[in-house]
Amino acid sequence: MERILEVRNIEKYYGNKSNLTKAIDNISFTVDKGEFVGIMGASGSGKTTLLNCISTIDRVTAGHIVVSNEDITRLRGNKLNKFRREELGFIFQDFNLLDTLTCYENIALALTIQKVNSREIDKRVNEIAEKLEIKEIFKKYPYQVSGGQKQRVAICRAIITNPKLVLADEPTR
Repeated sequence: MERILEVRNIEKYYGNKSNLTKAIDNISFTVDKGEFVGIMGASGSGKTTLLNCISTIDRVTAGHIVVSNEDITRLRGNKLNKFRREELGFIFQDFNLLDTLTCYENIALALTIQKVNSREIDKRVNEIAEKLEIKEIFKKYPYQVSGGQKQRVAICRAIITNPKLVLADEPTR
């Protein structure tokens, strides 16, 4: 089976010498392609920090994270941006939808950033929204729809680019 993610001995510290917090302590695991993994633990145990490190929102203090045989802890600049844009889908706890964009535009944004042509964007957004039953809210703004509808818009946005890895922080909140 193809390995999609390898987390090796990662640690994450916040603060400084006088007030240091160890959020992640020597975590290692692997995930194969097609595998679904849940991370569980008490509030404050580092689940979101772990996801933020894997998604490159945060940088690890020590250790390595490898996605599809590439050590993403070493990526910088354009290579890091390309990884985030093309290889990763992320569903945030609070959805992170842009209130100034319609639901359709929030989903299409990921493809627009990749410079996909408008016909292809429209086709793909319509297909995925139909599967998740949210086409009727396309013209609405996030503040005009329910929490469940926002979640489905966020899911569509995360998977529309067919990323290698999808991370979801409390997706059933």
